[in-house]
Amino acid sequence: MALVDLPKRPDTPRRFRPHWAWLVAFAGFIALVGAAGFRAAPSVLIDPLHAEYGWSRGTISAAVSINLVLYGLISPFAAALMMRFGMRRVVTCALLLVGAGSGLTVFMTASWQLLLLWGVLVGTGTGAMALTLVATLTSRWFVRRRGLVSGLLTAGSAAGQLVFLPLVAMLATRFGWREASLAVALAAFGVVPLVLAFLRDHPRDVGTTAYGAGAEDEPEAAPPPGGSAARAVRVLADVVRSRTFLLLAGGFAICGASTNGLIGTHFVPAAHDHGMPYTTAAGLLALVGIFDIAGTVASGWLTDRVDPRLLLGVYYTLRGGSLVLLPQLFAATTEPSMWAFIIFYGLDWVATVPPTVALCRQWFGRDTGPIVFGWVFASHQLGAAVAAFAAGLVRDELGSYDLAWYGAGGLCVLATVMSLRIRRAPEREPSG
Repeated sequence: MALVDLPKRPDTPRRFRPHWAWLVAFAGFIALVGAAGFRAAPSVLIDPLHAEYGWSRGTISAAVSINLVLYGLISPFAAALMMRFGMRRVVTCALLLVGAGSGLTVFMTASWQLLLLWGVLVGTGTGAMALTLVATLTSRWFVRRRGLVSGLLTAGSAAGQLVFLPLVAMLATRFGWREASLAVALAAFGVVPLVLAFLRDHPRDVGTTAYGAGAEDEPEAAPPPGGSAARAVRVLADVVRSRTFLLLAGGFAICGASTNGLIGTHFVPAAHDHGMPYTTAAGLLALVGIFDIAGTVASGWLTDRVDPRLLLGVYYTLRGGSLVLLPQLFAATTEPSMWAFIIFYGLDWVATVPPTVALCRQWFGRDTGPIVFGWVFASHQLGAAVAAFAAGLVRDELGSYDLAWYGAGGLCVLATVMSLRIRRAPEREPSG
């Protein structure tokens, strides 16, 4: 009697396997969470370093400033490196730089070493994992749900600060700043195996296609010959004459000025000017980061469904109005009106990122768009630096921050106009 294979029952449950794109997005999210935490950690170590070495706070803050500038300026070059060598290699090297920069601080004996380690190494490492990773990853791995994934990954920046800052502050207080620095280094090194396991450069590397890709979607082009740095500069030379690029960069510079530069730097001292305790004001600023997660994810979802130019116009308009009202909301205690501001500003904090990424991709293409966004993001950081300095100057000269808030509100109106003047892209990509 011959043996035959019995057919499988049609109702046999199939094992669920997530699309590789979601595993790649998970690895990117963890790297971005870490990058935000590593970049923010030095702020809680300023006083311990000042107490031990006697270095001025200006010298220590200079290392943080170098870190912030490199965080923005490295982005377009990192995007070009990802195009040439792959996200996996670039992110792995970036994490190793952060780990080395943080870990070697325990051997410091001079302030120039602080500038090199915290400023250059950690700044370069975190800059290579900045929001250009979001643009590169979503362009390569997603056709559908790009906006939503952009929002989720961008929210990782806020989550990183929430996760790491309290932990670093606790370690520095209980054990010392060296233990806190070593914890950051170990966390950076600990993320490397996850990146190596799940972060892949192209869908073809694992025998699949981008999430939601159809037959009509063009495959990713091979990277052009030439150095990555040269390509980043060449892209800037090509797009700097573009009206769309100038409008995007100008609006994003105002975004940086009105968030990291102004609120992020001066909200706590401004609140203290009105009698609010530092701890209370710092707690309110932390809440901004919590609501930022929800706002950025929601913005990504909307970007898949609404014209991103319109979204930017709405975000900047609402932000400008809230800044104009802020001087009347400060008080010694936290009133309901201030709670409303914190919730709203948190929702709007980096909601501008998903639509900006989408416009860069629509106008400049899937391959060049991430590099263009890198330059747009660099303008964001420069705008933040200018606003941080200008607001401090206003406070020194006038004894109040009021003019800074009103000025930022006016700039947001200008950003609204710039966003709405961006023309529709010649060929809009289908949204998921």
